[in-house]
Amino acid sequence: MPIPTRRTTRLALAALAASSLALSGCSTQGSSDTHAAVAADATVQHTGQSGGSKPLPTTEADWKPVADTLGRAGTLMDKTVYRVPLPRKDLKVTSQGVEIKPGLSLGGYAAFAKYRDGAMLMGDLVVTEDELPKVTDALQQAGLEQTGIHKHLLQQSPAIWWTHVHGMGDPAKLARGVKAALDQTSIPPASPAPPTQPPVDLDTAAIDAALGRKGTADGGIYKFTVARRDPVTDGRHVLPPGLGITTGINFQPLGEKKAAINGDFVMTADEVQHVIQALRKGGVQVVELHNHSLDEQPRLFYLHFWATGDGATLAKALRPALDANRLAPPTS
Repeated sequence: MPIPTRRTTRLALAALAASSLALSGCSTQGSSDTHAAVAADATVQHTGQSGGSKPLPTTEADWKPVADTLGRAGTLMDKTVYRVPLPRKDLKVTSQGVEIKPGLSLGGYAAFAKYRDGAMLMGDLVVTEDELPKVTDALQQAGLEQTGIHKHLLQQSPAIWWTHVHGMGDPAKLARGVKAALDQTSIPPASPAPPTQPPVDLDTAAIDAALGRKGTADGGIYKFTVARRDPVTDGRHVLPPGLGITTGINFQPLGEKKAAINGDFVMTADEVQHVIQALRKGGVQVVELHNHSLDEQPRLFYLHFWATGDGATLAKALRPALDANRLAPPTS
């Protein structure tokens, strides 16, 4: 049985609402109230114009079938999102003369959250141009939706693509679909994290001050992950930030406190041009503008960027772009 898509789920909800309306018409007392309540509920279910259904709290043990299927352990975030990293450590990618570390731009993931009507999968797979057709076929065969296919880097060798995926249903079945796609790539088996973090040759204090946030060292990359201020829904589901609804800014040290920066801003339509203008004013290159999902509310767009230079100077160039959209407020 194929994994239900959002469209088939919503069609079923619409049919249920219509059936409820028809039945309510048989009663005499309170029929107007019933009609109004059901119609309002149908509108909420279809458009997501409500608080929506929040993800359920879970434990690490709840996600063991997913970890076993993928052969990789994930991290439970805020007791709701189980996020499995899928870095392409096997690839040697260069862009504009910079050898790209996996943590800068080659870190795919699969994130899962449980709701009352099933588990949701949202992910981003990093694939070569040769792997992309086979990965696409595997995802489609598994009933998983592809919601975005794009690039994160400008000139690059070899050619790399990123494909976003979505699914609803049994978490182990969703994981099998992801595993089938990964089997079409040369992604290596999971490896344990190093006992200590490699040094980050950057003025991280100056970068933190410029961005008004505290970054995190991860595998030699200095990272920032910033959630949006307002809630985001997909149909009747509230999407927590851990599913990928965040702005990400990554600094890869290049020596002498210099860095390559890459990542993406998450924006509503009215914020896009302001972010682009702020980035260009700071000399930051715009790589690509696209969607990661098909019908979230509010509609979100993602903009990938690139620049090299002094790390603290780049952070100052990025700050106006951060301030141009409705992200969670800075800590300082």
